[in-house]
Amino acid sequence: MEQVSSTGKPVQITVTDGYDLKGFKGDTPVTFVRAEFNQVVLGDSAKITVSPEGTAKYNFTSSFEFNPEGGITLDDLAHKPVFLTVTEVLPKEKKQKDEKTLILGQAVVDLLPLLEGPLQNYMVGLQVPSVGEKDYPILFKNGTLKLGGEREPVPRPKKWPIANILAPGANNIPNAFIVGGPYEEEEGELNHPEDREFRNQAECIKKRIIWDLESRCYLDPPAVVSFQKRIADCRFWPVEITRVPLIIAPKGKAAKFDKTDDESQLSFHGVAYVNMVPLLYPGVKRIRGAFHVYPYIDSSVYEKTKCLFSLFRDTGHHLIQNNKVGGVNSPLSKPVISKNLKEDKTVKEKDIEGKPKPGDVQAPSIKSQSSDTPLEVEPSLCHNPEGQQYVEAGTYIVLEIQLDKALVPKRMPEELARRVKEMIPPRPPLTRRTGGAQKAVSDYHMQIKNISRAILEEYHRMFGKQVAKLGSDMDSETLEEHKCQLSYELNCSGKYFAFKEQLKHAVVKIVREKYLKTTSFESQEELQTFISELYVFLVDQMHVALNQTIPDDVQGAVSTIYTTSEQLRLFAFEAEVNENFEMAAVYYEERLVREPQNLEHWLDYGAFCLLTEDNIKAQECFRKALSLNQNHIHSLLLCGVLAVLMENYEQAEIFFEDATCLEPTNVVAWTLLGLYYEIQNNDIRMEMAFHEAFKQLQAQALQARVTKQKSTGTVEYVEEGGKVESSLGPWGVTNGSSTTAIKVEAPAGPGAPLSVLDEFLEESSKLQSDSREPLLSIQSQDPTISQKLSNILLKEIPAKKETSKCQDSLTFLHPTTYGISQTPTTIFMETIRFLMKVNAVQYVHRVLAHELLCPQGGPSCEYYLVLAQTHLLKKDFAKAEEYLQQAAQMDYLNPNVWGVKGHLYFLSGNHAEAKACYERTISFVVDAAEMHFIFLRLGHIYLEEKEYEKAKKTYLQACKRSPSCLTWLGLGIACYRLEELTEAEDALSEANALNNYNAEVWAYLALVCLKAGRQLEAEQAYKYTMKLKLKDEALLAEIHMVQETVGFGNPSF
Repeated sequence: MEQVSSTGKPVQITVTDGYDLKGFKGDTPVTFVRAEFNQVVLGDSAKITVSPEGTAKYNFTSSFEFNPEGGITLDDLAHKPVFLTVTEVLPKEKKQKDEKTLILGQAVVDLLPLLEGPLQNYMVGLQVPSVGEKDYPILFKNGTLKLGGEREPVPRPKKWPIANILAPGANNIPNAFIVGGPYEEEEGELNHPEDREFRNQAECIKKRIIWDLESRCYLDPPAVVSFQKRIADCRFWPVEITRVPLIIAPKGKAAKFDKTDDESQLSFHGVAYVNMVPLLYPGVKRIRGAFHVYPYIDSSVYEKTKCLFSLFRDTGHHLIQNNKVGGVNSPLSKPVISKNLKEDKTVKEKDIEGKPKPGDVQAPSIKSQSSDTPLEVEPSLCHNPEGQQYVEAGTYIVLEIQLDKALVPKRMPEELARRVKEMIPPRPPLTRRTGGAQKAVSDYHMQIKNISRAILEEYHRMFGKQVAKLGSDMDSETLEEHKCQLSYELNCSGKYFAFKEQLKHAVVKIVREKYLKTTSFESQEELQTFISELYVFLVDQMHVALNQTIPDDVQGAVSTIYTTSEQLRLFAFEAEVNENFEMAAVYYEERLVREPQNLEHWLDYGAFCLLTEDNIKAQECFRKALSLNQNHIHSLLLCGVLAVLMENYEQAEIFFEDATCLEPTNVVAWTLLGLYYEIQNNDIRMEMAFHEAFKQLQAQALQARVTKQKSTGTVEYVEEGGKVESSLGPWGVTNGSSTTAIKVEAPAGPGAPLSVLDEFLEESSKLQSDSREPLLSIQSQDPTISQKLSNILLKEIPAKKETSKCQDSLTFLHPTTYGISQTPTTIFMETIRFLMKVNAVQYVHRVLAHELLCPQGGPSCEYYLVLAQTHLLKKDFAKAEEYLQQAAQMDYLNPNVWGVKGHLYFLSGNHAEAKACYERTISFVVDAAEMHFIFLRLGHIYLEEKEYEKAKKTYLQACKRSPSCLTWLGLGIACYRLEELTEAEDALSEANALNNYNAEVWAYLALVCLKAGRQLEAEQAYKYTMKLKLKDEALLAEIHMVQETVGFGNPSF
C-alpha cells in the first residue's frame, strides 16, 4: 500500500503476489482478487492461473479517494479495513453458459498505519566509564510498540540486546526475569500516590514502547573511581532517547546509505535526567524508577549533567547506521580485561522498555499532580520542537541500574556490634550471692527461733508440772520467781553463754552486710551511737521472729506502705519540676539501688542528669544501660547523642549506625543519623538517612491508619492484588550490595478504578500498587519540580551554611504523612519528641531548624510549643510567651498550649492568669500532657485565694489520677482549712507514709493533733517539723499561735 500526497487524497491498494494457493478442482486453479472497502467493490484483478508451486502474480491495483469533509473520511480509514477476496474460477462444464466461482479465502488489510506514518524505531542510550575514564556507550534498540488495553505480564524474561539470535527462546537471558515492583518503592519522579492513576493509564490503557533488554558493562577499578567522582560532581546522568526509522538492509550486496541523511534520521531527540546519588549511599547497588523525558538542548544538558557531547548526535552517527541493519548493542570492539575479584565491578544495563509518544498521534491531556510548578522552558526551545512534545505529552522512561557490588560498602551489623562491645563491654550477669543483708537478717531470725525453743524447753523441764497444776491461776509473783530461777539456771549451766555465742555470728553478719561496718570506729562516741542503733534494730527483729513463732493476737504488725518504682519516678519528676534536684536525685538513686539491672532506671537517671547539664554523668548512665542490653535502641541513640554533644563523632556514628541496623524501621534512629551526617557535612548520606526516615514514618502512619480502619470494618480492598506500601520521595534507598545496570521495562499497571480506598490512601501518602515494570509513557503532564530543586541543591549545597543547606536538601522530600488524627507530622518532630522526653534540650534546637525548613513541617502549633518549653526551662519568660501566643493562634483549642501558658504565668508569679489558663485546660475534653502538675498548681492557687472547696476537689482529682505526697498534702490542707479534721488527718497520713521527710506534712499533722487535743502526737509532729527545718515562716507562726491557744504542743515551753 502507498499513501500519496495529501493534495490528491487517493488511497491505492496494490496486490502483487499470492502464495500457497490451492483450488478445489486441481492444483493449478484460475483465480482473481476482488478489492472491497466501505461496502463498495473497488475492482477485480485479471484472472491468473496459479503455478504448480501455489503462487500467482496479480499485479493488481485499485484505489479510492477520501475527503475529510464528507464521503470516505479519516475516521473510516481508522476503523474500516480493506477486504481482498481470492476467488477460484471453476472450469465450464458441458452446456454451461455462465462461469461458476468459488471463494478460496479473504485477507483483511488494516489502514490505520496510513494515519500513523512510516514505521519507527525508538532507541535509548547512555554512556558509563568502563576502562579508566573512557566512556562506553550502551544502547537499547528496536523497542516494540504495544497497543493500549492490557498490561505487561510479570514476571517475564529479560532479553539479550543482540539482533541476530535465530533459535526460538534463545534471546531470553537464563534465570533473569522482570518481576516489577510498586511505584512507591521506585527512586524516580513519578512515585507518589497522586501519580498512581496517571501511571496506570500510561502503562495499561495507552500505547507504549517495550524493550525488555538487559545490557551489561564491565567497570575496572579506575572506572569505578571515575564513576563515583562523576556522580558526586554531577549527581544527574543523561539518558538519551531518539526515534529512527526501521530500515531493513536489502539482500545481496552491502547496503549503501546516504551519509547526508544522518541529521534527518535523528528525530524526537530527548533526554532523561537520572539522579544517581543513591548509588553513593552505603550498601546501595540498585536504582529503579520512572524519569521524565525532556527535549535534548545542549545548554540544559550541560547545566544539569556537565556533559558536553550527545551520544547520538555528536559522538555516534554510526550508531544510527548500525541500527538500520540491526547492529549489535556495542558499536565498539572492546579488549578483554583481566578481573580483580576485590576491585572489579560489573555493570548490567537492564530491561529497557518505555512508552514514547509518536509525533503525529495526539494523546489526551493528563496533568500530573506531582508538582504545582510548571517546567521552566529555556528560550532555546525552538532548537528542538520535536523533543518538546515529550514534555507536552508527559513522556517518561522507566529504567533500572544495578551494580554487582556497592560503590560505597556498608558496615555489616556484626562489625557495628563488635565496635559497640569494644567501647562498652557488656556487663556480665551478677552471680547469686549466698550472703547479703537479707540473708543475714534471715539467719538472725532463725537463731532467735532456735534459742527461743531451747529456752521454752528448759522452762518446761523446770516448771512444767507446776504450770500445768496451777493453770490460769498463776500470779505475777510466781512468774517473776520462775524467771529469776530460769536465769540463774541458764547462767550456772553455761547455756546462756552458749546462746550468746550462737547469736554472735548472726549479729556479726548483720553488722557487715546490713550496716557495711568492716573497719574500726574512730571514736568511742561513734561506737556508742552505732551500738545503740544496732541494739534497737536487733530487738525489733527479735520481736519479728518471735511473732512469727508465737503470734500475738492482741497487737498486729504495723502496716507499711511500699512505694513502687513508678511512684518513685513520679516523686522524682515532681521534685524536678519544683527544681528540688537534690530530692529528685535521691528518688532516682533509690530506684537504682532497688533494681540495678533495670536499664530504664539508668535511662531515667541519665535524662535527669541531662536536665541538670551533667553530661559526663548522663553519659555514664546511658552507657551503663547499654552494657545491660547492647540491642536496646534507645540506649544506643542516647549514647550517640551524648557522643555528639561531647564531640566524640566517630563513636556517635557507630552508635547511630548500629541502631539503624538493629531496628531499620526506627524513624528517630535514621533522623539522628542524618543529623550526624549534617554535622559532618556529608550531604549525600544526610539525604539518604532523611529519606529512609520519611519512608519509615509513612509506613508506620499508614499501618496505624489501616489498622484503625480495619477495626471499624470500613476498609474495603476492591482492587485485586492491591497492596498498601510506603510512598517514597524522589530518593530511593535499597539496601543491597553492588554492580550497575539500566533497565527500562513496560510496566503492567492496573487500569481498574481505585475503589473507596483512594481518598484514604492519598491522605496518608502511602498506597502501593500491583507489581509493574518501568516504561516510557505518553502522558500530558507538567514535569515535577524535583529536577529544578535538584539542580539548586547541586549548585548551592557546598557553599551554603547549615540551615540553608538543610533547606535545599529537604526540597527533595515530598511525602506527606498524616497520623490517625489527621495531624501532619514529620521525622524531625518525631525526633524532637524523643529528645524532649529525655531532656536533650541542647540537641533540640538543631532539629527545630530542620522542622522549620522541612516542606512537610514549618511553623506549626507543636513547633512553637516546643520552642516555648525550651525557653521556659531557661527562664526566658518573654520569649516563651511570644511563642505560646503564636501557638495559640495556630491551634486555639490545644489543651497543651493552655497548660504550658499556665505554667509560664505560674512561674512568673502571675497566678491570676495562671488560674484562668489552668481552668481552661481542665475544661477540655482531651487532657493535656502534664495534667498532674496542672492540678497541683491550680490547687495551690485555690489555697492561696482561700477557695478551699475548689482546692479540695482539684486535689481529689489529682489523688485519683496519680497519688503522691504533694497531692495528699494539698488535700489535707484543704480539709484542714474546711475544719474537716478527720479527712485532713487521713490525707496527711497518706502523704506522710509516701514521704516522711516533708516538713510541711508534719506541720499540718501537728496542727490537726493540736486541734484534736492529742498532746503527745502533737509534740512528736512538731518535733519532726522543727527537725526537718520548715521554711514556711507563716505556717510556723500559725503552729505557735495554736500551741499557745491550747496550752500544749511545744515541749520547750
